Amino acid sequence: MRTFAVTLALVALASIAQAAEWDTMRPGVTTQEAVRAHLGQPAKVTSAKVEGYDTAEWVYESGNAPPGMVRMVVAFGLLTPQGYRADVLRMIRLEPGAGAFPKATVLAGWGPPQGVGKEKDRDVFFYESGLLVYFDPLGALAETMIFTPPQRQGESGAPPRK
Repeated sequence: MRTFAVTLALVALASIAQAAEWDTMRPGVTTQEAVRAHLGQPAKVTSAKVEGYDTAEWVYESGNAPPGMVRMVVAFGLLTPQGYRADVLRMIRLEPGAGAFPKATVLAGWGPPQGVGKEKDRDVFFYESGLLVYFDPLGALAETMIFTPPQRQGESGAPPRK
């Protein structure tokens, strides 16, 4: 019985840990080189300065989006404890095709969210492992899925005030 409980706990932890990654790409870990090797050349590349740092966004859409996706946006540039890394994956935004991710599939794949909210009258699921899921107006289908490094509920990312 104890072995079963340990196995169940490991399976649960593995599914939570995977929420922050999409198709071998993990925000905070994966580099531009690894994304290009996995997905190929993006359809569109944009660069910007964010808070003084160089960032880049790669857009995969139409024929070069992953199967089942209308669009995938991959953003690079992350401030880490070791300093700023322009080549590290910061965020993946998926726009699934119609019906690709019903709410039941999200719950089966990632489990119950740590937070549930509303934004513009739409349900939003929050997972501390780094996933945000925005649903359609009926709350039945995922319209946008955002993968980030792990987040704690209520974390602002700002340093503590003194």
